[in-house]
Amino acid sequence: MHFLSSLKYRNRHLYFFGWYCLVAAGFSLLMSWTAPTEVLGISAWIKPFKFFISSAIFSWSMGWYMTYLQEERKVRIFSWVVIIVLLFETSYIAIQGGRGELSHFNNSNLFYAAMFGLMGLAITVMTLWTAYIGYLFFKKEITSIPAYYLWGIRLGIIIFVIFALQGGAMARAAAHTVGAPDGGPGLPLVNWNTQFGDLRIAHFFGMHALQIIPLVSFFLLKKTSLTLVFGILYFLLTTFLLVQAFMGIPLFSLA
Repeated sequence: MHFLSSLKYRNRHLYFFGWYCLVAAGFSLLMSWTAPTEVLGISAWIKPFKFFISSAIFSWSMGWYMTYLQEERKVRIFSWVVIIVLLFETSYIAIQGGRGELSHFNNSNLFYAAMFGLMGLAITVMTLWTAYIGYLFFKKEITSIPAYYLWGIRLGIIIFVIFALQGGAMARAAAHTVGAPDGGPGLPLVNWNTQFGDLRIAHFFGMHALQIIPLVSFFLLKKTSLTLVFGILYFLLTTFLLVQAFMGIPLFSLA
């Protein structure tokens, strides 16, 4: 596959780390079918599966984009930051899942609270570093790709950073559900609450702007003006999803 062979050439570190995450995601999915352990009413291995998949997508996306910067040293440092942070986070999530314990919002003892705080700190560092990479996409004159694609990457990174930091709202509340305790009926796989507001929805769509906006710009829009309009509309839609969640309204009400 051309994408994978090209990605391996562009960023070997994130290429191999992405494969590790995909293998770990496959193992987590298998465990979700076979292991009886549950957390908040669903298989304890669903959350590790989602985080491993998300980590693979993020790693491969940034590994692909950063080639255009022509900043070998800065890209190498950032790549190792991504690997260290996401390896730590996903490993802890998987370990806690295997033990039938919460990884996030778990303040039941000092160790769990400290690990949750450390995860939050690590992710914040990685997110702010991603913001710096986004700054480089504005600072440097990049002529190797079309302007509309460059703006797709810029807008994708900006929205990713904003809604990655939105995770802090969930950390402060020690919950992702608005209007009820975490748990209860949810959509298949993603488990977004179907009766109350769920802050994970905007978090998900905001963070995946990193892939959606550049892809739509490159393959469909092919104009800078249309890319800017699409980016603004995408941001407004994701903001609406966040406001909706804060109001306690589910994305799809199945009550």
